[in-house]
Amino acid sequence: MAGKAAAPSTAVLLVTANVGSLFDDPENLQKNWLREFYQVVHTHKPHFMALHCQEFGGKNYEASMSHVDKFVKELLSSDAMKEYNRARVYLDENYRSQEHFTALGSFYFLHESLKNIYQFDFKAKKYKKVTGKEIYSDTLESTPMLEKEKFPQDYFPECKWSRKGFVRTRWSVADCAFDLVNIHLFHDASNLVAWETSPSVYAGIRHKALAYVLDRIIDQRFEKVAYFVFGDFNFRLDSKSVVETLCTKATMQTVRAADTNEVVKLIFRESDNDRKVMLQLEKKLFEYFNQEVFRDDNGTALLEFDKELCVFKDRLYELDISFPPSYPYSEDSSQGKQYMNTRCPAWCDRVLMSPSAKELILRSESEDKVVTYDHIGPNVCMGDHKPVFLAFRMTPGAGKGHTHVPKCCVVQ
Repeated sequence: MAGKAAAPSTAVLLVTANVGSLFDDPENLQKNWLREFYQVVHTHKPHFMALHCQEFGGKNYEASMSHVDKFVKELLSSDAMKEYNRARVYLDENYRSQEHFTALGSFYFLHESLKNIYQFDFKAKKYKKVTGKEIYSDTLESTPMLEKEKFPQDYFPECKWSRKGFVRTRWSVADCAFDLVNIHLFHDASNLVAWETSPSVYAGIRHKALAYVLDRIIDQRFEKVAYFVFGDFNFRLDSKSVVETLCTKATMQTVRAADTNEVVKLIFRESDNDRKVMLQLEKKLFEYFNQEVFRDDNGTALLEFDKELCVFKDRLYELDISFPPSYPYSEDSSQGKQYMNTRCPAWCDRVLMSPSAKELILRSESEDKVVTYDHIGPNVCMGDHKPVFLAFRMTPGAGKGHTHVPKCCVVQ
């Protein structure tokens, strides 16, 4: 036992990436994306790595299947990943099933030096030793090594083809057991609707869906363990407050459709200065005259409007954000830093954790920057989302007690 206690800590890397853009323009974007991803792997040298992807396969999944296979093959066989001799890949490719399809892809890579790693079988209620590389796709519903659900249609009835949902896996690494949840929550369907109330109706829908997931992963069916939830939460800034702050001295003009009298556009002009247009707002247009406000000091001034996580302050923890909003970046491969004028930039992509997961993270005073929470590819086009990652180290046996895996629960 004493030998175990002296064992080195385990380096962990958790990455979330909405990769839909990569399959719409694979020639230009995938090479950039993979290069930046591999650079983060090289920098942090994780023993255990999880990559949670959303919108895997892009908007036109059927046409992108060949690109999907190529992307997966590259990740599993590239030189940059050659020291990861075990892997599990779970791809929801069953796009013909509107009832189940989530377009989520979860990748788990284990370094050759990592010993004693087990994955939980939810059906058998036992941990199984992880060996080799395996890919699961099509119908994940029958795979006992995960739990997967698509949110019910009535959560977001106006979005007929929603793919939003979650996939959960459970792992035991160095005597620490934890759940990893890949999640994709509902987007803002209209900037005009989001602007109407504070918090917006969409924030309420996301709140309901996230609460459902958290209740699900701590229900009575299985032992409670620490959990990390990372994915595209689609959290947005409080639109009403942001617009009021950005356009403090502006006058608002309302443009209505001639036939229905419905509001189709809001134009905010400076009261003086030749009535310069500061902001134009439409269903899918958020055109502010000065994008620098979202990039200056990593957008820190706007964090006060990032309020959606506050509802879960007792259930979910997040490290301090010190990177600019992760969405919506230009999909033009020559525009690495430019935001699209479709939505107000926001921190959609996050790595969150339970209070007990926070305790698993080793904070060593002797090592510099042991815990890193950042985005990937700050100067390179990575698609409309910048991936976000959390790198940390886990002390051997840190999860003992409520998260220790008894030998009787392990299948070799």
